[in-house]
Amino acid sequence: MDTPTAPKAPFSLRTAADAVPPVWMVLIGIVSVQTGAGVAKNLFDVLPPAAVVWLRLLTAALVLGLLVRPAWKAYTRGDWLVVVGYGVALAMMNFFIYQAFARIPLGIAVTIEYLGPLAIAVLGSRRRVDLLWAGLAGLGVAALGLESGSLDPLGILFAVLAAVAWAGYILLSAATGRRFDGASGLAIAGVVGALLMAPAGIAQGGAALLDWRVLLFGLAVGVLSSVVPYTLELNALRRMPPRVFGVLMSLQPAAAALVGLLLLGEMLTLWQWLAVGCVILASAGSTRTSAASGTSERTP
Repeated sequence: MDTPTAPKAPFSLRTAADAVPPVWMVLIGIVSVQTGAGVAKNLFDVLPPAAVVWLRLLTAALVLGLLVRPAWKAYTRGDWLVVVGYGVALAMMNFFIYQAFARIPLGIAVTIEYLGPLAIAVLGSRRRVDLLWAGLAGLGVAALGLESGSLDPLGILFAVLAAVAWAGYILLSAATGRRFDGASGLAIAGVVGALLMAPAGIAQGGAALLDWRVLLFGLAVGVLSSVVPYTLELNALRRMPPRVFGVLMSLQPAAAALVGLLLLGEMLTLWQWLAVGCVILASAGSTRTSAASGTSERTP
């Protein structure tokens, strides 16, 4: 007599996601966001950076709005000031880094940008060892300085501004998280950012925004750079310590450099690779030793 077998559980996206190790979710998210940056840079020949930023923010706002469905009336004036500031920081962070992408190699831009969250981690810690990580990051900046003659100064400036905006984004993200439940604050900030960038994005994009092929690539940038990594990272953080997540996120500059090489043919010099390596080590070390666990947050 055959022994009856238990019925198989029905397939679901949640079940499939749970079968993927959280480390792989983070790594796939890193590859996705940097691939999105590579696609965005390829779009700059037909669509200005401001227009690409707007399409990215618009895509994220629409998807997050549909998934989260935040309330719009249950907040105080102080809550609105914080979340609007959060949205402005989000928009500026994306705008500045895309302006940097248009002028300097992807890996260099992301390496400089990553100094923003690294500075928050170091300044927010009272551990002496974090001075070592700050010095290591400074060594990376010095290595970039040796190659500064081959880099567009305006591109470097935009990357520095992106680092400052990312630092502000992190601080405002923490404040938003204390005032809004779940991802509601992020969803509202995404709408604020999309509205803020709409005038420049539409004006600079012009007739190119009516080309369905350009729009399709722009939406792909939004999905790759925001929707996919945000979804994967949110699921991964439910199953791994934030500190481990932060160490993995330290691989962003290296991933950007590799995507720049493979998709854009951007070759980095030995000194530039040294700079990338120094910032990665400094960020990973700071994340492991810092008492603050909120400095590894990503852009939607």
